[in-house]
Amino acid sequence: MTDTVAVRPVRAAADLRKFIAFPYKLHRRDPHWVPPLRMDVRKMLSREKNPFFQHADAEYFLAERSNGSAKKIVGRIAAIHNRAHNQEHDDAVGFFGFFDTINDQAVADALFDAASAWLKPRGLDVMRGPTSFSTNDECGLLVEGFSTPPAILTPYTPRHYPKLVEHAGFTKAKDLLLYQSVNDQLPERLVRGAKLIAERRKITLRSINMKRFDQEVDLIKQVYNAAWERNWGFVPMTDAEIDHMAKDMKPVVVPEFIVFAEHEGKTIGFAVALPDLNVALKANPSGRIFPGILKILWKSRKIKRARILLLGLIEEYRRSGADALMYHWIWEKGYALGYRWAEAGWILEDNPAMNNGLVRMGFETYKTLRLYDRPL
Repeated sequence: MTDTVAVRPVRAAADLRKFIAFPYKLHRRDPHWVPPLRMDVRKMLSREKNPFFQHADAEYFLAERSNGSAKKIVGRIAAIHNRAHNQEHDDAVGFFGFFDTINDQAVADALFDAASAWLKPRGLDVMRGPTSFSTNDECGLLVEGFSTPPAILTPYTPRHYPKLVEHAGFTKAKDLLLYQSVNDQLPERLVRGAKLIAERRKITLRSINMKRFDQEVDLIKQVYNAAWERNWGFVPMTDAEIDHMAKDMKPVVVPEFIVFAEHEGKTIGFAVALPDLNVALKANPSGRIFPGILKILWKSRKIKRARILLLGLIEEYRRSGADALMYHWIWEKGYALGYRWAEAGWILEDNPAMNNGLVRMGFETYKTLRLYDRPL
């Protein structure tokens, strides 16, 4: 009897549970895959709870293989129409995300065809991905750096995914570089020079005031979109999206890891680092909050890794030395708290200022993520 593969949209609650559950079954034997909390995935996918859907639409698909009366889920994908991206870049790019599949080209092709068929009638002419949901979220396929686990909020995908994607007609759109620290301190000469420049320009640093958390988030709103504008693929975040992200992050914030740069009292930039909670999530392979929360809390006490998630300055201060000072702040505070490793990025492959700056500060590239395009 011949196997057949059918792709169908997620409609019923049972289908959504299968969509969420599939990666846990698919990757359970991969020593580097980190299971997210299922409740977090469900909230992210929710059109009611995720403010991303105020300017976007998405359709979720499951691939199912039938052999006689037996049926088995063998893949999933989301097709994403991010109107905010199209408006920002004046293009007709649609996206795919939440892509997971068995190592079977026919299954991958069927998933991409289903996503394409949903995107094309919307007037879109290119499908890009993976982004789950946008470049403000996890994005890219891992093409280098398979031997180590991912840090928090970065994807980990199997070695065979790039081949499946490329054989389906996709070509490279852009590489995103991730860096790791290789020293226990920043080069003294660089820090000294940055401090001199900052003193000359009257730039000061301070950590977040958790008692004024909402007001501090308002300062981030003022700087965030200005600091990242003109970056390839960047989509400004709405106030609702920043509030949503801040609410999720607040319980795990280490105050010393969020630093503001100021010039005469005006906020000109900020940096955000987080403890690498993936260390703790790895101890909960089911992804369920009960009884997994006990394992997660216990493991969280032993985290010695961090990820520098965001660092940005408004344009007129990008050569002020404030970026090096903020890295130094996080490095110094983190080391005092017992952290011994940090990831920084991702950084666009064609952003020489940021890439060269990280190398000068003692970081080295250790993972590469890739975004792909295919004409619709």
